[in-house]
Amino acid sequence: MIVQRTLAKEVTRVGVGLHSGRKITLTLRPAGVNKGIVFRRVDCDPVVELPARPENVNDTRLATTLNVGPVFVSTIEHLMSAFNGLGIDNAVVDVDAQEIPIMDGSAADFVGMIREAGIKRQDDDRIFVRVDKTIRVEEGDKWAQLEPYSGFIVDFSIDFHHPVIDATPQRDQFDAARDDYSDKIAVNRTFGFVSDFDKLRAMGLIQGGSLQNAVAVDEKGIVNPEGLRNEAEFVRHKMLDAMGDLYVLGHPLLARYSASKSGHGLNNRLLRALIEDEDAWSMGPADEREVPWLA
Repeated sequence: MIVQRTLAKEVTRVGVGLHSGRKITLTLRPAGVNKGIVFRRVDCDPVVELPARPENVNDTRLATTLNVGPVFVSTIEHLMSAFNGLGIDNAVVDVDAQEIPIMDGSAADFVGMIREAGIKRQDDDRIFVRVDKTIRVEEGDKWAQLEPYSGFIVDFSIDFHHPVIDATPQRDQFDAARDDYSDKIAVNRTFGFVSDFDKLRAMGLIQGGSLQNAVAVDEKGIVNPEGLRNEAEFVRHKMLDAMGDLYVLGHPLLARYSASKSGHGLNNRLLRALIEDEDAWSMGPADEREVPWLA
């Protein structure tokens, strides 16, 4: 059987908050079996714990945000994606601000932190959520769904009606049994449109945004001098986000996730719709045939 995994030791990094622009200290720590992923606002007195659970996600504007009462931590999706992609079940995330640092805009630095800490196998079965029937949510022309599948697949399509993005692949797929998360998904950076920057900054957002942590797009092309990391970086970043959003479920999925133009809000709605339909899912361990990448 597949067992739970945590970090072997703690590891710390300092980065910039995308929206606040301030320096933020982030520490990842080991956690016991069945603890899950728990964020802690260590700048609060007393420290406030925010478990990564669908019901604790109550703000999905521009990022996935957890809150417990008035205390929140935002921009968790890239770190959660790294936990999902590397199979980390249990960890404590200490942060001294209202958001997780953006790092380079991808999940690559978080993958590096996890690998530096090392991965420790634990003495209890890993519990998966197995999707037993199709669940779908829609919002206008956007949709997301989970279907039964003995493994884990992400199939995503985008459509921004923008000449630069339209010239890149509009659909891609990640199959955990075949593809390497670190190489295919983790390296893809967040992106934004130059035409939106002034408006967002006037709203007090993206104060820490720069070409060092995002891909900037104008009507002529990619503003970043190095260009894209791969031709599918736009759609693959949306896949990265989705893997982080889905991991807020609290357990890894055995399912095929498909989506078109979905975002943080719709992904969270999908998780809540799944949970509400008790006939649509079951929980239990899995064996190496279903999750060979974790064997």
